[in-house]
Amino acid sequence: MAVSNNITAVLNFFAFLCSLPIIGAGIWLASKQDNECVHVFRWPVVLLGVLVLLVSLAGFVGAYWNRQGLLAVYLFSMAVLIVLLLALLIFAFVVTRQDGSYAVPGRNYKEYRLDGYSDWLRNYVQNSGHWEQIRSCLALSDVCPRLAREFFTPDQFFLGDVLPLQSGCCKPPTVCGYTYVNPTVWVNPVNSMADADCNIWSNDQSALCYSCSSCKAGLLGNLRKEWRKANTILIITVVVLIWVYLIACSAFKNAQTESLFRRYKFGYA
Repeated sequence: MAVSNNITAVLNFFAFLCSLPIIGAGIWLASKQDNECVHVFRWPVVLLGVLVLLVSLAGFVGAYWNRQGLLAVYLFSMAVLIVLLLALLIFAFVVTRQDGSYAVPGRNYKEYRLDGYSDWLRNYVQNSGHWEQIRSCLALSDVCPRLAREFFTPDQFFLGDVLPLQSGCCKPPTVCGYTYVNPTVWVNPVNSMADADCNIWSNDQSALCYSCSSCKAGLLGNLRKEWRKANTILIITVVVLIWVYLIACSAFKNAQTESLFRRYKFGYA
């Protein structure tokens, strides 16, 4: 096997390793309860990671057994996948750049406004068909019931680590002035006209604030937080993949040059 093909085989092993954090990030995203309810965000990262894995294996086979046609397919396919990963990263960065959170005095957690997020995200959750499915999924999940098992006093709750989704969906907005009974039961609002969500809140555990704008905003807050964590892993992985790909292109050209030289040598010597 030519030296250039040896190099390409090693590089494809690194590309194979790069696919693992991509798949891992996708599985991590898909496992989150908010992503379980927002199906459009669940599997694109996992799919791209699996494709990178398969293409890198094809490149390894092509390099190890000197299959130039398979190597050419590998280089083309990997270029397409890198472009798709870059497009996904840019899209995720753009739609999650804006932050709808705001601090609340006396609370460790933040609350969320829908108008603080990008138009694309707002339009997605404000679509009645999408939100009805998401709302039903959230109502059946353990997102809000879990709060009642974790916090037992007002101080514990107000100073606790509450997810954006829980802040938006499991309690009324603080500005309404509801009195705390437990994390998902609140009574006697003193300022019910302060926010449209104040009158939507219900102590019915199947309703809570799932129909509130704050719940949609909290969901987007969760998605934003998770996607920005995943983006850090994906950026590092894509940079390594681009580096591997450029070296593989150079090695492929060198392998072709070596092949032409051998044919010339043995054909005309």
